[in-house]
Amino acid sequence: MKIIPGPASKELGKRIAKLLNTETVPVFFKTFPDGESYIRFDAETLQDENVVIVQTTSPPQDQRLIQLLLMADNALDMKAKSIIAVVPYFAYSRQDKRFLPGEVFSIKTIVKLLKDCGVNRIITVNAHNPKVLKTFKILVEDLSAIPLLAEYFKAKGLGDNPVSLSLGKKALSMATEADSVLKGGFDYISTKRDVITGSVTLEEKELPIKNRDVIIFDDIISSGGTMAKALKLVKAHGAKKVYVACVHPLLMGDAQKRILENGAEEIIGTDSVPSPVSKVSIAPLISKVLTR
Repeated sequence: MKIIPGPASKELGKRIAKLLNTETVPVFFKTFPDGESYIRFDAETLQDENVVIVQTTSPPQDQRLIQLLLMADNALDMKAKSIIAVVPYFAYSRQDKRFLPGEVFSIKTIVKLLKDCGVNRIITVNAHNPKVLKTFKILVEDLSAIPLLAEYFKAKGLGDNPVSLSLGKKALSMATEADSVLKGGFDYISTKRDVITGSVTLEEKELPIKNRDVIIFDDIISSGGTMAKALKLVKAHGAKKVYVACVHPLLMGDAQKRILENGAEEIIGTDSVPSPVSKVSIAPLISKVLTR
């Protein structure tokens, strides 16, 4: 097996290779003045090799998706035996069905392109809708980094017997996963999303958090708007210290500042997306699956 750390996941790719005690294929890349990507593998051939390409597709997601497709097709041309794409943050996966007539089914298109470029298997982390990924004609494995985040809080002693909360009832499994580690109880913050505008409102609901420390678990934080509302809500319900745990810390614009200003003690994310808060590595999670 050879690991190819893509331009967007150089450090994560190296961590995975180190855990697997396998070699990496260095990737030379640059961006032309017109914005196009140039990719070159520092290898003459990949014949009969099982290749693992590690490339997150966080913003700028279009560029990183193109880089991923170029790398996969290049590995195919270099006669790789098999190609696994490790895509920790899977761009366009939130558009997982046609909500309105005439909409594109984005994630279906992306998976089809990866398959056509020679990818045999995709590994991702905390996808927005894991069920839809199982409907495609290619193996897509969705892993959960929630236990890793919970273990981090437990090891660091952050929070006193904290309550694990998810944003929305559909995401309650995140809170239950976290509670299997933290053992402080779990619940969800009631949310409602407008299918036209995409805006999220929080609905009033009793929460067992008065005078308790709380950790709010989420898969993706983009603008931080919904998380800021959630922080205000749990503070209004009498929570003491409130922490934010996020698998994919996109943190666009002033999202980090907004979250901290609304009462978060700290934001802890994973290195699925490199960021200032990426303190938990998903390398052990991915290397374990690749070993299997």
